[in-house]
Amino acid sequence: MKKIIALLLACMMLIACTACAAKTEPAAPAEETAAEPAPAAEAPAAEEEATEEAPAAEEAAASDSDLAYIQANGKLVVGITDFAPMDYQDENGEWIGFDADMAKAFAKSLGVEAEFVEIDWDNKIMELGAKTIDCVWNGMTLTDEVTSAMACSNAYCNNSQVVVVPADKAADYQSVDACSSLNFAVESGSAGKAEVEKLGYSFTEVKDQATALMEVAAGTADAAVIDSLMAGAMVGEGTGYDSLTYTVSLNAEEGEQYGVGFRQGSDLAGMLNSFFAASYADGSMLECAETYGIQAALIAQ
Repeated sequence: MKKIIALLLACMMLIACTACAAKTEPAAPAEETAAEPAPAAEAPAAEEEATEEAPAAEEAAASDSDLAYIQANGKLVVGITDFAPMDYQDENGEWIGFDADMAKAFAKSLGVEAEFVEIDWDNKIMELGAKTIDCVWNGMTLTDEVTSAMACSNAYCNNSQVVVVPADKAADYQSVDACSSLNFAVESGSAGKAEVEKLGYSFTEVKDQATALMEVAAGTADAAVIDSLMAGAMVGEGTGYDSLTYTVSLNAEEGEQYGVGFRQGSDLAGMLNSFFAASYADGSMLECAETYGIQAALIAQ
């Protein structure tokens, strides 16, 4: 009997030990749980990503700046036409004139070079948008079309549109009405074209104002309408067109003003206004105007 009881007790102890072992086995996952915090080591990667995003944001901001754009290129590309005394070439082929000289000085103040590109005047807005040029600086009249499509500088010169005819016929065309029978050569997209259209006069479009003068001199057009500042420099005694003269202004009462145009939203327009103000204050703007005989048309800045 005692042996049976001892055997039963031994069996019960064996069962109890087995149960204890079963209860202690789940402790193993705790080791796995303790190992899980390791991913915290990934935190530096997130910091690195944030660091990489900062220069990208700065680059995106810089991309909205025309100043940053031209400084990266090392040049200010200026859209022009052949238009003395504002933009024209000397005997060495270098672009000079009041606008050309001021553009060079402005570019220098920004730490870049001025590069001049002849454009089709009628496409000036498209050229800006395509970034083939950075500004239009060529005796550009501040019309509603221009000011709505470009970021423009303050006006810097007064101007008007005048009729150019052969000097030996000038006596017959001393009024706007007397000019109604003429066939005009006008620069495409110009203020001169707009004035002739407004009057309902006959005209032929040419690429620039210099070509319009050539047409009159050659007899292929009766007259041209060009800027008064150009007429003063290019027409009459002592000029290359001494057989021509200018008579009446088509918009003398309204008048016109020149400005420089940049891409919409450009930060360069404000910078040019500051440059104009400083140049006017120190006398360099007036000195440049006197070099090309347009001082009377200069607007105070």
